[in-house]
Amino acid sequence: MGKFLCENGIFVLNKEKIAKSGIHSCVCHFFFVILQPNCVGILNSTDMTTTSKVITWTSVLAVLALAAFIFIKFCFVYSEGVNEGDINYFQKEGFIFKTYEGKMIQTGLKSTKVQGSIQSNEFKFSVVDERVAKQLNEGANTGIKLHWKRYLGTLPWRGNSQYIVDSVYTAAPVNVKSINL
Repeated sequence: MGKFLCENGIFVLNKEKIAKSGIHSCVCHFFFVILQPNCVGILNSTDMTTTSKVITWTSVLAVLALAAFIFIKFCFVYSEGVNEGDINYFQKEGFIFKTYEGKMIQTGLKSTKVQGSIQSNEFKFSVVDERVAKQLNEGANTGIKLHWKRYLGTLPWRGNSQYIVDSVYTAAPVNVKSINL
């Protein structure tokens, strides 16, 4: 492999050095610039071989695809909505990242096995904002509406659930009149 020289603070790489050193010259170029911070690397696209161009563009596309995947998985809001019910539990937990985790019980007539029976649905959620956590602690014994956002992945500092509650509404009491069947 040929030696790469830094002349007057500029790293020079020409076709002869690429031809002698092969594909690895591009990798060496990046390491050389990192190891010598006062030296600015110059590598024109006309100096690159076809194989070097393919490797470079493939690497760039792979990095962009990885960035897009990470954004969609952890930062993109997949859905959002509102759930109403009673808070079953709400606590702060975690070893390193202390997050608020809770479970809401939603009652309803949704049983598919026995017609007319009552079934409760559980809604597990996480809370990031301290203000929202305080509101949940204050209104734990009343009916509460939670506005949430769903992400496709979880992050340790955001909680254990894909559902992140960002606001709390106190549900108005409903007057239930007797129903004649």
